[in-house]
Amino acid sequence: MIDENRGIELGSIGQLRAAVPAFCLAMVVVFLCCGNLIRGAEAQTPANTQATSAPQHKTAVQQFKNIQVLKDIPADELIPAMQFVSASLGVECEFCHVHDAFEKDDKKPKKIARSMMGMMFTIDQENFDGNLTVTCYTCHQGSIHPVATPLVMSERLQAGTAATENNGGGPSDGQIKEVGGPSADELIEKYLRAVGGVAAIENTTSRVMKGTITFGDRNVPIEIYAKAPDMRVSITHTPDGDSVTAFDGHEGWLGSPGHPAHEMHGPDIDGASIDADLHFPAHLKDMFSKAEVEGTEKIDGREAYVVIGERAGKTPLHLYFDRESGLLVRLVRYGQTPLGQLPTQIEYADYKDARGVKIPFRWTLARPGGRFTIQINEVQVNVPVDDAKFAKPAGPKGQK
Repeated sequence: MIDENRGIELGSIGQLRAAVPAFCLAMVVVFLCCGNLIRGAEAQTPANTQATSAPQHKTAVQQFKNIQVLKDIPADELIPAMQFVSASLGVECEFCHVHDAFEKDDKKPKKIARSMMGMMFTIDQENFDGNLTVTCYTCHQGSIHPVATPLVMSERLQAGTAATENNGGGPSDGQIKEVGGPSADELIEKYLRAVGGVAAIENTTSRVMKGTITFGDRNVPIEIYAKAPDMRVSITHTPDGDSVTAFDGHEGWLGSPGHPAHEMHGPDIDGASIDADLHFPAHLKDMFSKAEVEGTEKIDGREAYVVIGERAGKTPLHLYFDRESGLLVRLVRYGQTPLGQLPTQIEYADYKDARGVKIPFRWTLARPGGRFTIQINEVQVNVPVDDAKFAKPAGPKGQK
């Protein structure tokens, strides 16, 4: 039911350059060149965010050159940390790093960044029990220089509107109002009934969807194959070849034209597993250790209940249920990095029946680096889908 097409971010740089803004393109470059471009990127972690991956996984200092701060984090968390810096300051990689020589210390902003990270960790350690409460974004809020002066009223309102439009697919007033009303469990149950009920959901064994994915004014075809219980692959057909995002129930991978398959890690695996759950509405309540209604918020002029669902050992989910229909109109999830959380917001619209289950035929996914919209125009339900469709392709000889 939920979709995140990460594979398009690994697509052809030349083909995407005209379709996405420069900052979004920078995020694409980071994903494409993670083995080469980030060799000198760095950060540091407080004591309570030391490496948590399996012992056989390399730390950042073991895999990359000239790491002076985030030394002990898992190597695969370094790129998300750099993405968090980019999003927080509104800059691209070369603001701090030397092109094609990321390990060099020639640029002053890189040295300042090291110092600022250390200051941030000290503040959090001494005042917030080591939790990442104060982050790069706390002070920078998308600006190179820390935001130190309060905005006047007109500027504040405009900034709030811009932030809302940048973070989501549809207009939102950004104001959560506390109200009495149904509980989180009641809202989830209403959502479950609204989409067709448990029996209809569990009767869905596969779903094949075809449509288009839009970046700015560019549209390309996309196919999405989902199979119960939790396998999913999306294939974006670009002029330069196919970009693929896949999850086989255990592992996730991404592919792009001219590049070997790239394994997912950490937050991407968590997001992919949610995306791949064909029976998501029926499983939603069991995902949470605790769920509470925070209030209501207007989305596209309609009231929506805001539910925050806490998950054991994972970041929470924020769900927005239309007050009248009960349908899920927005979901926000967070990817934890060593420097803070990166949000992914998905807006759902154009719900239609697909063999007894209502599903969104349009959704818009937004992150700090950019956004895209998928519009479905054809759906097939319970058709045969071979498990091989979700399998990671073999790499070059000798490559695992």
